[in-house]
Amino acid sequence: MIRVGILGATGTVGQRFLQLLERHPDFVVSAVAASDRSEEKPYVEACQWRLPGDFPESVRALRVRPCEPPLDCDVVFSSLPYPVITNSSSFRMDADVPLVIPEVNPEHLALIDLQRQRTKGGGYIVTNPNCSAVMVALALAPLHRRFGVTSVVVTTMQALSGAGYPGVPSLDATDNVIPYIAEEEAKIERETKKLLGTYADGAVRTADVAVSAQCHRVNVTDGHLGAFRVKLERRATLAELRDAWATFRGLPQQLELPSAPTHPIVVRDEPDRPQPRLDRDAGNGMSVSVGRVAPDTVLDWRFVALSHNTIRGAAGAAILNAELLLAQGRLLQPPRAVERAPARG
Repeated sequence: MIRVGILGATGTVGQRFLQLLERHPDFVVSAVAASDRSEEKPYVEACQWRLPGDFPESVRALRVRPCEPPLDCDVVFSSLPYPVITNSSSFRMDADVPLVIPEVNPEHLALIDLQRQRTKGGGYIVTNPNCSAVMVALALAPLHRRFGVTSVVVTTMQALSGAGYPGVPSLDATDNVIPYIAEEEAKIERETKKLLGTYADGAVRTADVAVSAQCHRVNVTDGHLGAFRVKLERRATLAELRDAWATFRGLPQQLELPSAPTHPIVVRDEPDRPQPRLDRDAGNGMSVSVGRVAPDTVLDWRFVALSHNTIRGAAGAAILNAELLLAQGRLLQPPRAVERAPARG
């Protein structure tokens, strides 16, 4: 088993990491790290568990360590600004750092080789995108591959959990929509273009797609919803759009990675779906749901997409990246993975 350390383990995303890694076939949590006020406490005492379900039994007795080396682990997951497999925004746009959604742009992982050259064979950084950029890029990728996307306007309605804990004060969130999330719009616009970009000759060429985003915080616990309008390079019918989404698969599905959903995109045909409460857990929280697809009177098409912001948009995204790195031999191979490697191809 690959031993995993979690940085920021007592926070919301840290708790998601632990929940998703409980009983994982390849990874076992061997270290948890957090701020100095939690240091040396058993995790069960240091963490106020705020997710549905029971406290993960396997980590109750682990002592909380400081967020610094050495940690008793082989690989680190982080929602803090450290150079690891990270959910943090700190390194996403660096030229030699892969910003990856495994179904969308796994070829960008070749940037790891450039990092290792720069650090003389040392470690590397792999990042997963902003929680809304994951939804945007996954929803657009099938359309961009088949028809070409030239421009997109997206309005997001983002869940409270995206602000972390304690997050938005209750009197601000109740009976309200907050039409501002600091730096969020710029992240979506930048990261989407990198995610949809092409890799060649040691560099990522960002996609020639105009992206405009407006972001809002809404009184929903989990699940980011986006209302999209897109312009395509070539004409497409409603049936062709639906088929592009419904048949979309990527490398994680080919490799049957443990966290990979069978259907990365679920197409809803009901007139009032997707909805956060009903659809955020599709594919164990790893699928993006798309619906309300219709011709648009300004651009070509409009639709609504939904993703679980702390699973596919954060902890689950980083875990899927690690699973892909493991399958590609870029992490230590546990015996179980070595044994099953021939069956994978």
